[in-house]
Amino acid sequence: MKEKSSHKRLTSNLITYGIVVAAFVIVQVLGATVGLSSSFQGQLIPICSYIVMALSLNLVVGISGELSLGHAGFMSVGAFSGVIAAAALQQAVPFAPVRLVIAMIVGALLAGVAGVIVGVPVLRLRGDYLAIVTLAFGEIIRNVLQVLYVGVDEAGLHFSTKGEAALQLAEGGRAIIKGPMGATGITKLATFTAGFILVLIALTVVLNLVNSRSGRAIMALRDNRIAAESVGIGATKYKLMAFVTSAVLAGAAGALYALNYSSVLPKKFDFNTSILILVFVVLGGIGNIRGSIIAAAFLTFLPELLRSFNLDKWRMLVYAVVLILVMLATNNPQLRGFLDRIRGKRKQEGEEESTHA
Repeated sequence: MKEKSSHKRLTSNLITYGIVVAAFVIVQVLGATVGLSSSFQGQLIPICSYIVMALSLNLVVGISGELSLGHAGFMSVGAFSGVIAAAALQQAVPFAPVRLVIAMIVGALLAGVAGVIVGVPVLRLRGDYLAIVTLAFGEIIRNVLQVLYVGVDEAGLHFSTKGEAALQLAEGGRAIIKGPMGATGITKLATFTAGFILVLIALTVVLNLVNSRSGRAIMALRDNRIAAESVGIGATKYKLMAFVTSAVLAGAAGALYALNYSSVLPKKFDFNTSILILVFVVLGGIGNIRGSIIAAAFLTFLPELLRSFNLDKWRMLVYAVVLILVMLATNNPQLRGFLDRIRGKRKQEGEEESTHA
């Protein structure tokens, strides 16, 4: 029975990896042959970033069972720290791919530190209280970034909250982050290939954690906290593990996202972005890794797809209607029963084939 469950889990994981790799190959083939529209090409890196964000949030909401509404805060920490790292290393590391990797690592590490700072006190709360505190954290980060000024010159990095003039940059230096104006003059380093690799890394981290002993402990706490603690499972330790891992992945995704644009504003990472990422998780199915990937890719590209149908004035309204219809369809008992019957038939056919073999 254990071997059958392990085989089923391995097959499911391989299918998930196969979907991601197949999508990457199809996009590359189409780009080399037919050609891709500029709007579609412009969405490839944001799609990769949002897929990683959905995977990371699903680790908290779906696997850990906690509601976080400040996930965009970790993304913003990774975004702006990644931009600072990339700008500061522009002379020391001229090779763009290496600089991008360093920027994503810096963004991931600092977001992880933020995850520890927030997670240690916050994860003692539950339910609505946890959601409110994480929401407050996201808003605090956004407001801090709106008054933060960062510059770089030969002496190194300069920080201030008073204004760009207070940085006192030497000749040849430049401001990287300018308070409410955000990060400007960013050298674009992000590539679709880097985004694809980041998605694979995030997928590997999440799936390995979920299928590990620690992952089973996290899910045990989600299902019945009292029973799990009664057998020696530490709630704070394992929930913090999921929370910090989620923050690290969000930081890397934020760095990739920011380095795809010439400028990034702090207000981009507000409450609405956190809700958007939560929508990806809910639409794909809470705890469903493959569903999060598909939902994030579909909903990120949907507004641009509607724009191509000359629905500029109505595209967000159509987007909302489509979102509501998809939510209703995925939560329809008859449809879910129909899909379960299909899966049951496929499982039965597979067992019959293995028996005959």
